[in-house]
Amino acid sequence: MNKFFAGIALALLGASPCHVQAQARQAIPLEQFLKRDVFSSMRISPTGEFIAAVVPQEDRSALVILRRSDMSITGKVVLPSKTYIADYNWVNPNRILFTIGEKAGELNQPRPTGEIYGVNADGGGQGSALIGFRSGNRGTAVGQSKFNGGNVISTLRNDDDNVLIAYSDGTEFPSVHRMNVYTGAHIAVAKAPVRNASFSVDPLGVVRFASGADSDRKTRTYYRADAKSEWELINDEKLTGLGLSAVGYSADGKIAYLESEEDSGPNGVYSFDTATKTKKLVARDNTVDPGNYLFSPIDGSLYGVVYQDGKPRTEYINPDNEFAKLHESLQASLSSQVLIMNSFSADGNMAIVVGYADNVPGDYYFLDRKANKLDYLTSRNSWFKPEMLATMKPVYFIARDGTPLEGYLTTPVGSNGKNLPLIVNPHGGPFGPRDEWGYNPDVQILAANGYAVLQVNYRGSGGYGRSFMHLGYRQWGRTMQDDLTDATRWAISEGIANKNRICMYGASYGGYSSIMAVAKEPDLYRCAFGNVGVYDMTAMYHTGDIPDSKSGENFLEETLGHQDLDSISPNKLADRIKVPVYLAAGREDARAAPVHTKMMAEALKKAGKPVDMVIYDGEGHGNFLLKNRIDFYQRLLGFLDKNIGPGSQK
Repeated sequence: MNKFFAGIALALLGASPCHVQAQARQAIPLEQFLKRDVFSSMRISPTGEFIAAVVPQEDRSALVILRRSDMSITGKVVLPSKTYIADYNWVNPNRILFTIGEKAGELNQPRPTGEIYGVNADGGGQGSALIGFRSGNRGTAVGQSKFNGGNVISTLRNDDDNVLIAYSDGTEFPSVHRMNVYTGAHIAVAKAPVRNASFSVDPLGVVRFASGADSDRKTRTYYRADAKSEWELINDEKLTGLGLSAVGYSADGKIAYLESEEDSGPNGVYSFDTATKTKKLVARDNTVDPGNYLFSPIDGSLYGVVYQDGKPRTEYINPDNEFAKLHESLQASLSSQVLIMNSFSADGNMAIVVGYADNVPGDYYFLDRKANKLDYLTSRNSWFKPEMLATMKPVYFIARDGTPLEGYLTTPVGSNGKNLPLIVNPHGGPFGPRDEWGYNPDVQILAANGYAVLQVNYRGSGGYGRSFMHLGYRQWGRTMQDDLTDATRWAISEGIANKNRICMYGASYGGYSSIMAVAKEPDLYRCAFGNVGVYDMTAMYHTGDIPDSKSGENFLEETLGHQDLDSISPNKLADRIKVPVYLAAGREDARAAPVHTKMMAEALKKAGKPVDMVIYDGEGHGNFLLKNRIDFYQRLLGFLDKNIGPGSQK
């Protein structure tokens, strides 16, 4: 079956495998990690008759529709160059709506255009956009911050002809419209009571909650009892100090579930009685925020919360729900993978299930509940076997000030995990993102070349509650950096790292942190590689796209501040750096402007320090094109080899 699916993907656009000369020592050639997935997602139709799948390609993606009985192609949509499927939904047994994104250079991922298109299961019914600037509605050009467009927020369980979309008319107050899935005709059913709002729709198709924020970045959450009621403010972060948002409902909509920040510790999940307006805590982990939620495909009710504390695990807030029991049973039957039931037929009897692990990029299964069978379909990366890939171990340690920290350690396949060359790999953000357990191609490339990789959820990372994230505010280069130093010293003390063979490598904030590390701790590391980083903190206030808006200015003021910025700017500390540095950037990066990379390189050269630099044309905040990704990793691996790898031992 897997070869059959791969053949469909290759035949669809005439794709052919790439061939890149890999370094001789690699157990797995570099090209294997950088090839596009065979399929990036799969979803079953409401009757189970069809499966829709997205096929990624180098400069576009395609949507292919297969008849499940014989896996014949019944329809397809091949997008123009530099255009990609952003999201898609079966909206009735024979119709799919999809949104697109366009690659414009300034960001490493395609930017949504706000357009919604439709296609029938047989490939017919395609035309111009149903919604968006190319639909005939007045709007602005793609890539601008304001446009006429939207995205589907509810497929309306009992209405095959209409969906609900979050719609923007170019103002800061979005609305919800009911849209015909064939004609695109739409009418407003709810207007946001707050700027930049997101909406929550109950299982009966009624918009019940709206959360948004002004430029002060303080969220306000509103509730309404039904479609005819006025909005009622139920939480104002400026007054409570805590954010609140709706995440799910009971089947009848009488109970809503809200995720709330807490004064300390991780977020909690509360039931909200819509009649009495009373809240009750129903789920809260000791360490991490909710990571995902599980819903019944039959009635839309919330039944489970997924937590990412080390490895993912699920807490069933409604354990008697038939799909909670199903999920628990499936997970027990295939415990080596984390299972996600990502799409069901309307009757709940058939499903596409995705399984993943640290050494499994993603396997697709077909679930037949009546036959009690879970059949393997295909894999995202069928060229990998689990035993070929490194495993990721959750680790825990205490920072110098007593703050508990979590992270992940990946060691090369076949190693004993001791006395290894180590890459400390800080994630980007820094506020909000976090590292998680699962397949990570960046980490796997390093492990395949003999390096241990340590990822740290330093203070400021998301997923551990408001107070943990706020510990990182105004701590760029200070306690956030100390967390990474403490993690490195922990790895040395545990015998994992060879203290003479440690390098820092990261992207975005991780790029900043990597170069700051060798300035702040000049004797701890042997090299540093910074990708799409920012290196002059004063320049953060007048470069890149963050200060382009008032909310961006407020974000910088709140999280970076103005105090003593030269002391946390790596380009001002170049004379302290003793080890080789490599810098990479995208010429069209609108987030971390390449001027930062140039300033850092010039400062190092002026100080007489070794530095290499590459700036990629046509790339933004991270490389997107395959040729540039290959070149980037060849440079990274060559740099590491020379400084802490086999090449450093010659």
